[in-house]
Amino acid sequence: MSALLLEHGPQTAAELAVLLGISPAAVRRHLDALLATGRVEERLTREAHRGRGRPARRFHLTDAGRSAFPHAYDDLALTALRQVAALGGPDAVRAVAEAQMAGLEARASTAVAGAGDRAQALAAALTAEGYAATASAISSGGQLCQHHCPVAHVAAEFPQLCEAETAVIGRLVGTHVQRLATIAHGDGICTTHIPGPLRPGSQRAGNRTVPQRPVPDTPRTAAPARPERERTPA
Repeated sequence: MSALLLEHGPQTAAELAVLLGISPAAVRRHLDALLATGRVEERLTREAHRGRGRPARRFHLTDAGRSAFPHAYDDLALTALRQVAALGGPDAVRAVAEAQMAGLEARASTAVAGAGDRAQALAAALTAEGYAATASAISSGGQLCQHHCPVAHVAAEFPQLCEAETAVIGRLVGTHVQRLATIAHGDGICTTHIPGPLRPGSQRAGNRTVPQRPVPDTPRTAAPARPERERTPA
């Protein structure tokens, strides 16, 4: 059914019945299933208001319906980045990755701004972008898990994409983060560690939080008394 709509364009149930050689009622059952999953949508035709009778309706593939068919986006992205790398080197690839992530950062920052739990808000924003993300509470530190990566095949060859994404996550949650695992490197999920806020009396040393230890008071040692000079009898 979806293949016919892709090949022939929007069709009515009657037109699909002719193409398939089955009854319109059977076609409608299949269409109802596609409508329920969001792969097809129903629209009135422009000719619907001409003449008499019930307006005709045509069925169109949605973006979700089209995405179910094979595509070569990864191949196109790999070809483009290989050309960028050949002409400008790794820094040029990094610039492309950062430009690509800038749009994601702008969209996610709106969702994260003002949120009480920035990690949870970011996970929701990433899920809306197709990352299927979850997060533990940021107040005690935790992990941001992305169960899907839309660019995993490309990032496997160009790690600059993962590096740019990690930098964006750090800016959005407002702290240094550390990537523990990535789908692009063969792990099951992308895992990012988000440390908790600094505690009073702690200082940042590199990527670690090191508690400051109180320095004990060192008692002063009294200087030894100078011996009195012996008096020489006159």
